[in-house]
Amino acid sequence: MNIFAPSPIKRVVFFLLSDSLLIVASLWIAYLFRFGFVIPQEMHEGFIKALILVLPLKIMALYSVNIYRVAWRFMSIYEAVKILKALFISMTIFSLVFFFIMEEGFPRSVVFIDFFISVVFIGGMRFSKRLWMERKKKNFTNKTIIIGANEKASSIVKSFLNGDIEYYPVAILSENNRMVGTLLSNIKVHDLAEIDKIIKHEGIQSVIVAKRYEPKALNELFEKLKDLGVKDIKIVKLLGNKEDGLKDISIEDLLARKPKDLDSAIIKAFIKNKTVLITGAGGSIGSELAKLSAEFGAKKLILVDNSEYNLYQITESLSALPVNIESILQSVVDKAKMALIFDQFRPHVVLHAAAYKHVPLVEKNVQQAILNNVVGTKNCIDVSIEYNVEKFVLISTDKAVRPTNVMGATKRICEIYAMNVDSKMTEIAAVRFGNVLGSSGSVIPKFQQLIAQNRPLCVTHPDITRYFMLIPEACQLVLQAAAIAKGGELFVLDMGRPVKIVDLARKMLKLYDKEDLGIEFTGLRPGEKLFEELLIDEHDMQTKYSSIFVTGSRHYDKALLDVQLQELLHSENPLEVLKVIVPEFNHKAN
Repeated sequence: MNIFAPSPIKRVVFFLLSDSLLIVASLWIAYLFRFGFVIPQEMHEGFIKALILVLPLKIMALYSVNIYRVAWRFMSIYEAVKILKALFISMTIFSLVFFFIMEEGFPRSVVFIDFFISVVFIGGMRFSKRLWMERKKKNFTNKTIIIGANEKASSIVKSFLNGDIEYYPVAILSENNRMVGTLLSNIKVHDLAEIDKIIKHEGIQSVIVAKRYEPKALNELFEKLKDLGVKDIKIVKLLGNKEDGLKDISIEDLLARKPKDLDSAIIKAFIKNKTVLITGAGGSIGSELAKLSAEFGAKKLILVDNSEYNLYQITESLSALPVNIESILQSVVDKAKMALIFDQFRPHVVLHAAAYKHVPLVEKNVQQAILNNVVGTKNCIDVSIEYNVEKFVLISTDKAVRPTNVMGATKRICEIYAMNVDSKMTEIAAVRFGNVLGSSGSVIPKFQQLIAQNRPLCVTHPDITRYFMLIPEACQLVLQAAAIAKGGELFVLDMGRPVKIVDLARKMLKLYDKEDLGIEFTGLRPGEKLFEELLIDEHDMQTKYSSIFVTGSRHYDKALLDVQLQELLHSENPLEVLKVIVPEFNHKAN
């Protein structure tokens, strides 16, 4: 056992002993100052009497303000005020006793001299240790600048002083002219325009962004910092316990397009106190829909997935939320068992996210894709109608627009069935959107894996583009569209401008300081498009939300469709049947 290891008891004992010595020294020095550094013999008795009273008075006063519970590293102006207050109270009591009871033989001016010396000694002892600790930290921590003069910046400085982060802030930068030149947590605020000079002068390698930026502005700042040689860029995030923390700037932060018309109120009114069944609940989209449904007050969540691991993951992640969860390991292909689930739980809302979505895999497993995507969706829609579900929402994709691959064609058939079935009491809607940032199997995790392996990033074509949106925002817009649906709508989310995948690859290489890895072009994969389409044009109707449109969907004879779906299931050449149902299907197999 290390007897020198710090502990609360050892800290209290140490400060009691050191303060006692400082109090004795303070009173003695006060006498020395009063008598020109030669204390008369007749004053010695008065010194002893004063010390007998002043020592316990000061110790008790300091103890009463909890100063002995404060560790070195947490000393601040607040603690300095407490020390001042304690010493002032003890001085007042000391003065009353000596002036009115033991006045004779005691110089009154010593009281005031002793007060100021005590403040310097007791406060100085504590703060000198903290200053020494901070100076020591500067030798092994990363010098950094903070962008944004706000409470978050102040919190980051305090985190450094408390030893919680290894970043030593040397300057704070702000665009607010009123803040420039001021001190924030004792760090000077400079004009953001001076960033080049400060980074070069201080040799800055790390930057913390404490100000909220829109993705476009954040991207511009990122490029500037990288051009200035900054390797480590952190942004402040708000953690669940309301404390500020740091995270690496991510590609999602730089590319995210955050809709400005997210309406939490209408979603809450739609979801609150409802039983919500989610298929594909363990996938990227399904799991986010489950989390949002829980946050917006769903009474019960029925989580359906045919992947044990994915179902386990989403169930665990929701376990702390105040919502009743039923996790069911089940494939949507088995209609009879799906009907049993509906019969037992009677969901009000069904969010159908179950689908095989990976284009190359689906191209090699056409029959399984048809079974899971088409039959699974038909089963869920039919059972929802049978059990009078209030609202059924089909999650669709931009790949269903003039599809060039089997996955897109199967999703287009799902849309056709959803829009043409006799829905009776059930309101059925479909929501179509593009790629979401960071979803399982998507390009970003793939690039991250290649970077971790120090391998070049593989891009199929220099001109290939894709739409991107953050998963939480896309899923919230799905629920928002569902909330305003009346039945029979095919909603399309405005995904903004498409992103060139090669630009995304370059950005990620720069983000990870791996530009030397380079990019390899591998050629388009079977069924892959150069450009995805969302079909937002002048003929589409905008809803009351600028991010949500309603597009047209052609009428299809339901009886004919049922016959063709049977042919699709049993045909030896399912691709030809797909082309009959979806005439615009232009299969690009090579």
